Amino acid sequence: MNIIDELEWRDAVNQQTDAEGLRELTNTKAISLYCGVDPTGDSMHIGHLIPFMMLKRFQLAGHRPVILIGGATGTIGDPSGRQSERSLQTMEQVQENVDALTAQMKKLFVTEGGNQVRMVNNYDWTQKINVIEFLRDYGKNFSINTMLAKDVVSSRLESGISFTEFSYQILQSIDYLHLYQHEDVQLQIGGSDQWGNITSGLDLIRKKEGAEAKVFGLTIPLMLKSDGTKFGKTAGGAVWLDPKKTTPYEFYQFWANTDDRDVVKYLKYFTFLTQEEIEALAEKVRTEPHKREAQKALAEEMTRFVHGGELLEQAKRITAALFSGDIRSLTAEEIEEGFKEMPTYTAGPDAKNIVDWLVDLGIEPSKRQAREDIAKGAISLNGERVTDVAIEVGAGDAIGGRFIIIRKGKKNYSLVKLA
Repeated sequence: MNIIDELEWRDAVNQQTDAEGLRELTNTKAISLYCGVDPTGDSMHIGHLIPFMMLKRFQLAGHRPVILIGGATGTIGDPSGRQSERSLQTMEQVQENVDALTAQMKKLFVTEGGNQVRMVNNYDWTQKINVIEFLRDYGKNFSINTMLAKDVVSSRLESGISFTEFSYQILQSIDYLHLYQHEDVQLQIGGSDQWGNITSGLDLIRKKEGAEAKVFGLTIPLMLKSDGTKFGKTAGGAVWLDPKKTTPYEFYQFWANTDDRDVVKYLKYFTFLTQEEIEALAEKVRTEPHKREAQKALAEEMTRFVHGGELLEQAKRITAALFSGDIRSLTAEEIEEGFKEMPTYTAGPDAKNIVDWLVDLGIEPSKRQAREDIAKGAISLNGERVTDVAIEVGAGDAIGGRFIIIRKGKKNYSLVKLA
């Protein structure tokens, strides 16, 4: 299957500048292509992954991907998808973010072999351009009328846009020209909000290199969940690739909790499962949705890709322990990860009667209610049901000397840390 055919089967193509020309080019040769990300933070989230997963598909099909980290454009700020100006970061902060994103990209995408992903930073060539060169050699090739008509600019005219952000599309166009000239890049891919920037780059290349220059642009559709909300957002915020921001267990659970209406779409977008494998899982969604096999496959594939096999197995252990109630099978570190978002209390190490202990912590509202819940078996301590109101709880019950887990009813967990 041609790479473009595969992307279309995966519903991963939004717009193309020349669909037939790109299909013919990819049929006849291995091309170089690029996608960029600006270092606006020290980690990517899963929304950033979408175009880069497509870049990876080109690599697997034998093409030569280039990943651009926007050390220069990140100091300016892309106005795409924003209603107001970005706050400028210091150069030091931008460089810290560049280093962090470069490490993430290398972990995910850089492999050994002839079509190894190449990493570039646009600060390397942009810093050499002085203001006169910028205006004469590049600015002269851009029509203000055309720039104003781009969605990324026209959507901001009422609220206002600075010259700094207005010039962003020129900088991104210079990137494409540089990569065309020095890395033989013929295709830029990006999110749907990048269409205006991508086409500006094509125009600049053709003005500089001639109208016959074979360069192309392709965008990925905007991803929304079936309920109309933005993909990748949870009650706790974005789902980050950095395990310190979103733990591997939380990452796994995000994918495992995917709606039936979205799971096949995500399997196509994010995994490297074959068409046959995805169609088999789609059939499972239709016939046996309660088994959630598609969600489990999605969660496993994505967690393994981003965090590796060892942390995937840890996430699965935490999931299984919470489902079965076998809390004592977990280490203190796994408990800390799995119960990160659950109600947390702090207790002293000294042993205390369980009724008083539960009330003093605030897990139970009164001694009467505590005794009643214990009597009817509604309280579990570290996965074991408590039925004796006379027992004492203290440091000896703490897993790893650090945590005690209380479950009230079937699903209400509380994490108690020992001071």
